[in-house]
Amino acid sequence: MRVHVGGPTVSVLAFAGMSLFETGIVTEVFGLARPELDVPWYRLEICGPAPGPIPVLGGATLHAAGDLARLAAADTVIVPGVESVYADPAPEVLDALRAAHARGARILSICSGAFALAAAGLLDGRRATTHWQYAAVFRDRFPAVELDPDVLYLADGPVWTSAGSAAGLDLCLHVVRTDHGAAVANAVARRLVVQPHRDGGQAQFIEAPVPAGPADDRIAASLDWALSHLTEPLTLHALAGQAHMSPRTYLRHFTRATGTSPIRWLLRQRVQASLALLETTDAPIERIASTVGFETPVTYRHHFTNLMHTSPSAYRNAFRNGR
Repeated sequence: MRVHVGGPTVSVLAFAGMSLFETGIVTEVFGLARPELDVPWYRLEICGPAPGPIPVLGGATLHAAGDLARLAAADTVIVPGVESVYADPAPEVLDALRAAHARGARILSICSGAFALAAAGLLDGRRATTHWQYAAVFRDRFPAVELDPDVLYLADGPVWTSAGSAAGLDLCLHVVRTDHGAAVANAVARRLVVQPHRDGGQAQFIEAPVPAGPADDRIAASLDWALSHLTEPLTLHALAGQAHMSPRTYLRHFTRATGTSPIRWLLRQRVQASLALLETTDAPIERIASTVGFETPVTYRHHFTNLMHTSPSAYRNAFRNGR
């Protein structure tokens, strides 16, 4: 196994009164050494207005090793929130974000962090998201941004935004998937005991969720079964049968539990399963399509393009040329 050193830097902004949850997500994904993955891993930095202690939510103190100049020099900059959605961050923070963007850094926000990116002008004319609870305030303050509060995350060029706090994990895994491919992202997700990719969006969480019951366990069991039978011609009736439900009842419970339909979920799982094959093998597209359960290569290419916004061949070429 090779030991990789000097990976890309990821700097996360620390500020007084911040929650450590979002920063913990970033630290867990990018700050933990993962030599077993045999890829150049990230170098994480915590940066504040100045190096030193920063009081955080709950009475604890976080030590920032770097300052805003270090933040602006990173390969990836992450803003895990803002002190207030009604006021802009300090001018020097906005200047650091603009400087990072000007030199080509990838800029990410988690939850209310999108307000900082918008205040710096980095989201003008771009699609972005934030926590659904802040959508009305965001639209009022930043009308030049195309806000979509129904998704978990969005990547528009070098500026990426995510929804409520836990959606930051989805975005961080997407960074790993973009940089190192689906197999590595899946490995990280397994170590975190989370899904590599969640279907649906945050719209399903806006209303009070229905308490989980036995039906949800049966839905989960049917999904596990489907993932181990992707090459088979799976139907709504087959899935419902695994959950011991009628198709109509299964569809209702499935949509409530996942925020999407069984067919859309299956299509995404099959496309997702094909990514590692495109990245790590020279198998023809026709064989990959069959391996992950698509009836024809034409159908596979159609759904792949709809979900990934590129073709399977282009994805394979871009991944390999980017290694």
